[in-house]
Amino acid sequence: MDLKRIEVIADNEGEIIEATRRMSDNYDFVVTSGGIGPTHDDITYSSIAKGFGLKLTLHEGAFERMKRLSKPHASQPNFSWDVPSPQLTAKKRMVELPIDSSRDEASQVLFVDEKLWVPICVVNGNIHILPGVPRLFTALIEGMKPLLLPRLTDPEGKGIHRIMISTPQAESEVAPYLTELAARVDSKGIKVGSYPRWDKERNTVTLVGRDRDFMESIVKEVEEAVQGRRVSVEGEDDKAQ
Repeated sequence: MDLKRIEVIADNEGEIIEATRRMSDNYDFVVTSGGIGPTHDDITYSSIAKGFGLKLTLHEGAFERMKRLSKPHASQPNFSWDVPSPQLTAKKRMVELPIDSSRDEASQVLFVDEKLWVPICVVNGNIHILPGVPRLFTALIEGMKPLLLPRLTDPEGKGIHRIMISTPQAESEVAPYLTELAARVDSKGIKVGSYPRWDKERNTVTLVGRDRDFMESIVKEVEEAVQGRRVSVEGEDDKAQ
């Protein structure tokens, strides 16, 4: 899977609406992280609902899972799921989801980990709303693997190759050549990168792509053009003369 864009969005309704609508239009798989908790600043669900003209709906399945799988907090010894309270209202906010009545509900609310009540809410077919808590985010991403793998052309990532070339030249010195090289190899699906290494004497040029034979065929050319040499680990030749 090729990562195309990462954005950090404030807890601002307008920014969330603009970013999610734009990314949904431009990319086939979008993930949001955070803003789906019980407090006033958790506005991801409501903002995305507004952005796509949807209503927030209490998802009974998610609510039942919450009651069954979540543990009562030590600070709420008298909390009851059956008695209306501000605390219950806050908890319900986490399962009031933006549901599109014109789509199959099962495709909009995914439960991918039997140990977690937290759903993955899918909006517009490609926006996947996940929690910001790292442990939960990671578990849900792992749980989505069976859904993602069939969509990947190279599920194990074995077809991606990366070649690193260490160069003593400044980025501005090699920039003209790398610009020309990038344009020349683009049709082969090869990406050319340049990475400065602050406070080091050498920088790194990279070739990334699937056509390993072609990449290997241009290594010598690149080495000569940037007066560098191929390395297996960045920095391995920092002390080389």
